[in-house]
Amino acid sequence: MSTPTLYDLSPALRLMFMGLAVALGPLAWVWVRNKNAPLAQRLRVLTLVTLFLTFDLVIFGAFTRLTDSGLGCPDWPGCYGSASPVGARMHIDAAQSAMPTGPVTHSKAWIEMIHRYLATGVGVLILVLTFSAWIAFRDERRTPQGEKRGAQISPWWPTVTLLWVCLQGAFGALTVTMKLFPAIVTLHLLGGLVLLALLRAQSVRYGLLEEKSAATRTPLSTGTRIFVIAAFALLWLQIALGGWVSTNYAVLACTDFPSCQNSLWPAMDFKQGFTLWRELGAGHDGANISFQALTAIHYVHRLAAYLVFAVLLALAFSLHRVPAFRVQARWLAGLTLLQAATGLSNVVLGWPLVAAVAHTGGAAALVVVLTGVIFSSRSILETAPASKLKA
Repeated sequence: MSTPTLYDLSPALRLMFMGLAVALGPLAWVWVRNKNAPLAQRLRVLTLVTLFLTFDLVIFGAFTRLTDSGLGCPDWPGCYGSASPVGARMHIDAAQSAMPTGPVTHSKAWIEMIHRYLATGVGVLILVLTFSAWIAFRDERRTPQGEKRGAQISPWWPTVTLLWVCLQGAFGALTVTMKLFPAIVTLHLLGGLVLLALLRAQSVRYGLLEEKSAATRTPLSTGTRIFVIAAFALLWLQIALGGWVSTNYAVLACTDFPSCQNSLWPAMDFKQGFTLWRELGAGHDGANISFQALTAIHYVHRLAAYLVFAVLLALAFSLHRVPAFRVQARWLAGLTLLQAATGLSNVVLGWPLVAAVAHTGGAAALVVVLTGVIFSSRSILETAPASKLKA
């Protein structure tokens, strides 16, 4: 069996058409339902639809990783030079015959390619968002000064999002061509969550434009807002640790709770476990990674989870006292409890697929909720009269 070329761009155009087909349905729905709506509302709805599909993409990416389908098509962007596994049937048959449970099977190839189709569709939607924002920005600048202008739409947020999704695509290619290199796979996961945060920030901004003024942002005390931002930063650190656990397949290094290997401080190799630039399954010296290193990866994530759990529940309690954020506070508390439940079930139930995928989904939802809180709020000091500030 011949080894496929890692980068084969010949099916790229056909893959783009598949992405366009995925995007046409949401685009048509947004157009039909909002064709007479103000521009800011249309952009907000399209951004929310893109956010929903991006969330699905993150979930399906977790499913792809957890079913070991990341190398289902060992080249990029197609599958053995074809736009779908149908055209690669002969190559997949040969690979599956050589290794029946190996990285390349028909089911894994389809899972991998569906993930790529969905990612391309999200890219098309973000391209449309960027194009629409620049047209709106140009039209607003051409409005004569004597005429009434609406709230200005900034094209820079969707432009940054478009650049980010291109970077995310590059990491997706490296995930395949570098054979699931743990650092690349973890960065690819984090990049998908950054994309969610960018889209959520834009949906909030468009909502404020519909209300004609950014002053409609909910005021929070300076201390509470700092608490939100600090919890958000802590959440990102915990997600990075969780991604490192998943991409190194270290979940089952500890199969008991609250102890690990019948000890509250098991034998761990932090140096080898947290050597970031290394191949999958290899240590810092190139040899097979030790079980003590996998234990260190798992246990650091578990210890950090205790802190993050307490911080997020405390933040939910604090936000619940603000009437405008009670819904977000309930979501925050519910998702935090869900993360605890799915994380615990991954350990004691042997990493079931449903719980593992739900754990990634819960982390993504927490990012969306906290991003919304940050961008829909402002410090209460911003509205304080100057006389009071001087006093």
